Amino acid sequence: MKASDWIASYLADRGIDRVFEMIGGMTTHLLDSIYREGRSSIVTVHHEQAGAMAACGWAQVKGLPGVALATSGPGAVNLLTGVGTCYFDSVPAIFITGQVNRNELSTGRPMRQLGFQETDVVSMAKAITKGSVQVTDPEDIPEIMGLAFKTAMEGRPGPVLIDIPMDVQRGDVPVDTVFIPEEDVVHEVDVEEIEDFVLSLSEALTRSSRPLVLVGNGVVRSGCSDDLAVVLDGLGAPVVYSLMGKGAVKGDLVLGMIGTYGNRWANYALSRCDLLIVLGSRLDVRQTGADVDRFSEGKAIFQVDVDPGEIDGRVQTTCSLASDLRAVMPYLLKKQLVASPSSDWLDELSRLRVTWDDRKELGDISGINPNRFMRELGENSPAASCFVTDIGAHQMWAAQSLETYGRRFMSSGGMGAMGYALPAGMGASLALDRAPVVVIAGDGGFQCNLQELQTVVRNGIPLKMVVMDNRSLGMVRQFQEAYFEGRYPGTVWGYDSPDFTSIAEAYGIRSMSISSDTDVEEGIRWLWDDPGPSLLVVSISPEVGIAPKMAFGRGLDEMEPIRPLPTGGVVL
Repeated sequence: MKASDWIASYLADRGIDRVFEMIGGMTTHLLDSIYREGRSSIVTVHHEQAGAMAACGWAQVKGLPGVALATSGPGAVNLLTGVGTCYFDSVPAIFITGQVNRNELSTGRPMRQLGFQETDVVSMAKAITKGSVQVTDPEDIPEIMGLAFKTAMEGRPGPVLIDIPMDVQRGDVPVDTVFIPEEDVVHEVDVEEIEDFVLSLSEALTRSSRPLVLVGNGVVRSGCSDDLAVVLDGLGAPVVYSLMGKGAVKGDLVLGMIGTYGNRWANYALSRCDLLIVLGSRLDVRQTGADVDRFSEGKAIFQVDVDPGEIDGRVQTTCSLASDLRAVMPYLLKKQLVASPSSDWLDELSRLRVTWDDRKELGDISGINPNRFMRELGENSPAASCFVTDIGAHQMWAAQSLETYGRRFMSSGGMGAMGYALPAGMGASLALDRAPVVVIAGDGGFQCNLQELQTVVRNGIPLKMVVMDNRSLGMVRQFQEAYFEGRYPGTVWGYDSPDFTSIAEAYGIRSMSISSDTDVEEGIRWLWDDPGPSLLVVSISPEVGIAPKMAFGRGLDEMEPIRPLPTGGVVL
């Protein structure tokens, strides 16, 4: 059996119904086989980076590895930003790159390149994949493909890159090679270890008056949000979430986002709790602040994370468990943990949430208040299946104020790759059988993969696109304002954005622009008036920044601008 035909059949057997690609000479065999096999639709993009990010969006919805193809040389290299996005955000993916024929490889010779577009992408990708390999024998393909899927899914998920020379693609795989589906991979852990952890946590809860749960990306990736909701409902402790944990849980006790640009009251809860239960969050510097001792002071910290390397790295825990949350959840459900938060603790957090309303953080500004806009967008988008943000100021406004009501929230967290939202939104919508997806981007990030508007139109993808246009690269501009005396090279000086409504119309996409608070209600209603793709441009004053913001080198309780506690005393 031709090797590329075997791969096409294997992908379809594994449930891969979409393959994202931009064709090149070294992927023609693969694409022809996928086309003739017929069970996996080919989604052609206009840049390989977008293909990788679309696969990332598809994978997050499906819970299967997303698949993207690229040709050798520039095509393979263009994938790498999307590969890194999957790696740092723990998204399973299989990236297949075409390569020159084996006799054209310069391996072992004192030359930079032998075959045209020959590039050692395997070496380049090793730092941002769980595995990166070049196939040298077509008979190895079944084993390599099976191992790639297993590696991408097991433990902490992530991407695998497989580089296949063109003559290997057209080689032969034994016809008796049969694909046998494997059981879902669940991280194995000692049952006694889990039970000891749960028992210790139960005992700690009896001693705590200010308990808090921190929900992270691990909850989303493990697919156990529903079970966790039952655990949290019985627990009765307040809950906060990281940027990547947003949308994983809902309920009256879910307070908001923590971190550098977190909700003020959520960071207050994180800094003042006496028991912190960390589920699938790695406690990086943007979540804890630079002063780790101050963060840890006065609290017991219990942490569950699938990656042992993320435990006791920066923050020393009281008790930890290296495990997939899917393996732990049955024991948490069985134990029926109950917290005993003091009424003073719950009342204080409830009062601070009202006092420090996120929609009032920016004060009296001209034009549209972005936090208020995000709140209204979430409340008036019931048909949205999920929300996808790009990277920048708009990302933080959305994270602070967009109410997802338990719907999926997607963003590029670890890589922070501008240009992510549009292609990732495409992949998510296609994974949801073309359900509407809200894409939120800034004017800078939207321009990074603007060409994919044609992919949206050609494939009939009903994206509801919102461009927060402040005519600058606002997040970095705010940094320059604080540390470089208001010098703005690259963010304001020398930067510009086009008329996005004209561009949308050139692609055949309906568009509208708003610039006043009085236009917001009409603009959001307009966004949903038509079932097809729509683009709403929201004009924001360039001077508007993000608030609150954790001060550089300081703790979570020193967010700028500083606000007094309602009862006086310590400020936040």
